[in-house]
Amino acid sequence: QVQLVESGGGLVQAGGSLRLSCAASGRTFSSYSMGWFRQAPGKEREFVAWISRKGLSTYYDDSVKGRFTISRDNAKNTVYLQMGSLKPEDTAVYYCAAELLNRLSRRSPEYDYWGQGTQVTVSS
Repeated sequence: QVQLVESGGGLVQAGGSLRLSCAASGRTFSSYSMGWFRQAPGKEREFVAWISRKGLSTYYDDSVKGRFTISRDNAKNTVYLQMGSLKPEDTAVYYCAAELLNRLSRRSPEYDYWGQGTQVTVSS
């Protein structure tokens, strides 16, 4: 079992930056690869980024590539999502998720644990 708690969301103007954090407790954090997803009102949850257990591999959705950076600090049991050049269409609730098999997946059912989400609102 692992518990995930996101933080760092808020209101930002277009072009601005935010850094989201996801703190994990419970089972060994480094046993999991981690993903970030987001869900906008009236839309399905969508994949944003993924990082492997040791942080050696990352993967991004095309919509955020070059603007967002996923990273992790296993000593602090935390994964981060640095978001830059934010656009109004980035407005959503952002979720972190943990996946036990260290496999890259864009599909939310393949993740084992989820946080409660943090709201990001980008104004134009």
